[in-house]
Amino acid sequence: MKRMVFLALVALMLPAAAQAEQFEKVGTFGAQFLEIGTSARATGMGGAFTAVADGATSVFWNPAGLVEVRGNEFHLSQVEWPADINLSSAVLAFNPSVVPGTFGLSMRSLWLDPMIVRTAYVPEGTGETFDAGSVAFGFSYSRFWTDKFSAGFTLNYLHMGLAEQAVNTASFDFGILYRIGVRDLQLGMVIQNLGGKITFDELPAKMPTNFKIGAAFELIRMEHNAMLFSAEFQHPSDNKERANVGVEWNMNNLLYGRLGYYLGFDAQALAWGFGVNLGAGEKARAKFDYSMVDMQALGLVNRLSLTFVY
Repeated sequence: MKRMVFLALVALMLPAAAQAEQFEKVGTFGAQFLEIGTSARATGMGGAFTAVADGATSVFWNPAGLVEVRGNEFHLSQVEWPADINLSSAVLAFNPSVVPGTFGLSMRSLWLDPMIVRTAYVPEGTGETFDAGSVAFGFSYSRFWTDKFSAGFTLNYLHMGLAEQAVNTASFDFGILYRIGVRDLQLGMVIQNLGGKITFDELPAKMPTNFKIGAAFELIRMEHNAMLFSAEFQHPSDNKERANVGVEWNMNNLLYGRLGYYLGFDAQALAWGFGVNLGAGEKARAKFDYSMVDMQALGLVNRLSLTFVY
């Protein structure tokens, strides 16, 4: 296990972008909506969440973190993507008493308003409209295998449609988390979007498989405040290597401030956000999170998340 931890740390210190020229396969892979971050907390930290994942949203970032859900947790999130595109998601995480481990059911849907049908002869519109969108339904499972090591997976069913064309397929995510025990240091690894090819109108496209490895630890600890630092390295199949860094300032487990940066990304750059944690009973809690990510030429992207713990 010590050797695995050492290798993980070495891999994490690799540069976010190699100096050698790389061939970037941007625009040649399908199901791109799977690469859009859904959680306001995670994106407020610059997407550096592989080693932080600890709630219902773990199903989208690293399913191994789903084990941190105690009881039940319900999460809703809304993303305002450029070009009037929306991404909505929902997760229900629960712990059945008869089976060890934590389960999760999830849904994320990319949608936009109906668009006008235009042709070369009627460029102003024919009066007809068409729809386009994608949806993914997921089943997740995670459990502890030792007191420090957890692993989990998510199996997704995908449906993508454009006008009268539609395609269905499946994808698979697998992740692990190892808790060192010193300054809350955690190491995480996940591989996302494993699956076969997608064929739209006889044109096959691969799934956007992504490998991530990250580390997170408590940088500062005071009586009522703490700062969490997280960093990760990504190796996507359709783009160059890149990295994410982020921090979260915890004020007495009530208010949270977040700051992050996307390193080596084509559009995403600086990110920030905040969160509020409110008690709603002896065990129930409600959490509200907001984030804003600078997409540079594409403008600012807002995310809102609401989580109920009971």
